[in-house]
Amino acid sequence: MLTVRRFSANPILSPDKKNAWEKIATFNGCPVEAGNKTYLLYRAVSEKTKIEGLELNLSTIGVAQSSDRVHFTNRRQLITPKENWERFGCEDPRVTKVGRKYLIFYTALSKFPPDADSIKVAVAISDDFKKIEERHLVTPFNAKAMAMFSEKINGKFAAILTVNTDNPPAKIAVATFDKLTQIWDQDFWNKWYQNLDQFVIPLLRSDDDHLEVGAPPVKTSDGWLLIYSYIRNYFSGQKTFGIETCLLDLNNPLKKIGALTEVILTAQEEYELNGEVPNIVFPSGALVHNEDLGIYYGAADTVCCLATVKLEKLLQELKHLEYITASPPTDKVSFRRFSDNPIISPIHEHEWESRFTLNAGAMFEGNKVHILYRAMGRDDTSVLGYAVSSDGVHLNERLPDPVYIPREDFEKKQGSGFSGCEDPRITKIGNRFYMCYTAFDGINPPRVAFTSISTRDFLNKSWEWEKPVLVSPPGEMDKNACILPKKINGRYAFFHRLGQSIWFDLADDLNFSGSDGFLMGKIILKPRADKWDSLKIGIGPPPLETKEGWILIYHGLSNFDNKYRLGAVLLDLSDPSKIISRLEYPILEPQETYENKGLRGGTVFSCGAVILNNKIFLYYGGADQFISVAAIEVEKLLSELKK
Repeated sequence: MLTVRRFSANPILSPDKKNAWEKIATFNGCPVEAGNKTYLLYRAVSEKTKIEGLELNLSTIGVAQSSDRVHFTNRRQLITPKENWERFGCEDPRVTKVGRKYLIFYTALSKFPPDADSIKVAVAISDDFKKIEERHLVTPFNAKAMAMFSEKINGKFAAILTVNTDNPPAKIAVATFDKLTQIWDQDFWNKWYQNLDQFVIPLLRSDDDHLEVGAPPVKTSDGWLLIYSYIRNYFSGQKTFGIETCLLDLNNPLKKIGALTEVILTAQEEYELNGEVPNIVFPSGALVHNEDLGIYYGAADTVCCLATVKLEKLLQELKHLEYITASPPTDKVSFRRFSDNPIISPIHEHEWESRFTLNAGAMFEGNKVHILYRAMGRDDTSVLGYAVSSDGVHLNERLPDPVYIPREDFEKKQGSGFSGCEDPRITKIGNRFYMCYTAFDGINPPRVAFTSISTRDFLNKSWEWEKPVLVSPPGEMDKNACILPKKINGRYAFFHRLGQSIWFDLADDLNFSGSDGFLMGKIILKPRADKWDSLKIGIGPPPLETKEGWILIYHGLSNFDNKYRLGAVLLDLSDPSKIISRLEYPILEPQETYENKGLRGGTVFSCGAVILNNKIFLYYGGADQFISVAAIEVEKLLSELKK
């Protein structure tokens, strides 16, 4: 059991009401040792002041010093706005000693109120924390939370930073430099940004979440220890700020070699729960002293705090990733990919699908496979496109316009970032196609929406969809839903995902209305803490009926390497809430380039499958950017599930 202890005298730094420049808040402190002293650089927020006629609380960077790493005195202002690109504030310093100089990275604001284009990384250089010798704008794009590695890696300087913090999804990435001056070379960064995906450490588990680099990486004998901020449900509900850690390879910090299955700190104490921005713990620095790792963090965006953990114990917990394998043994079954994958990719000339095509539902009808797929353009709105195939792998037709778009307020964009109609799962009952999908307005938690269309209209491409209704509870993030193609004991059967698990529910009819009409039911499948599906799971395609039971293909997200894989379960034919068997290993995992390079690398995610010529044809999104197909013989998979 890992124990993280807060310093008994927290907070270690609080606002000083006597100093106008740090009167409101002093938080997100980053320490660095210099001889027998420890310097703490921190963000200070002033009382109301006017900048270019605009009234605001100005952020600058202060410095304090200590002889014991916890009691800080001699506070003074170190970095104030001087350049046009930082004139509205200098925030959240991270400092590393490189040679004889201290490189201080911070967030520079060039506009108020700030927007994404006005929030960038800058660097200041000092020899002694008494004066700033030089300062430079670093990134030409939106970024925050940059820090240097304390040593060269493979002969190069290296830094870690958070890209697109205000153009989500945010990504934690690594950059390397032949010389320090490249750090503020705009040409270098423009070229680097063009290939951003190859420099990303895959830590973001959901588009609903947010993350940022915390402390500068700490070198240990086992790897680089990265302490970072992870905010669950940042875009979709009740935000939960947590501090997480992972272990990166010493020679290749893009490779995660260790991870924990849970956060190590969340807001619990009064000074974390109440302040300028309540309920926040945000890591900003770290020091190793004797056997302890000290984690310096901001609390409620108001004060600086300290927590400690035994370093060796933390490393032991992290290193268990080494013996948790996701790959199936060589004698086990898996889906075989179509040789010409992907079958659907973004079309840049079609604005609505110019960036991403992913997560397709599928239905076999009229001797053809009909594919409904999620697509996004530059406006980050999800709509549904249509394609059809007579053999399951080669497309006969792909329509130039979307066949389903946001129509109701609950799926129309209300804020920035992603929104729309996501991840369709389609089922035929009688003479209608019923579709469950995720409806998201960009502000409220995503919910399950339900609609239908007559088979005749669908086949004639007359897209007369019924008015969609929400069928999952308000205020709860609910996704990954479908309806079974036949009734169970005279009732309609639904699968959906609440929390981290798969739920099953029965409904007397399909007239969802009022507070009693929302899906709930019971949990039938949970993540497994020590396996590839350790963090969360959800259904893939609607379950497929066979003589032995319902085959449920599901996705699982690993907390150890942050990858999405697909697994298989056999459900009882007459009671699909009963699990007959569950494979221990994944049947499809990200291996190909089109599954590892894209919006979200390391992802295979399916919403549709059909049985064709005694094979399961699985349609899946790769890296949240491409759609591919893979197949397996029904009997081969059933045989494995029945063992």
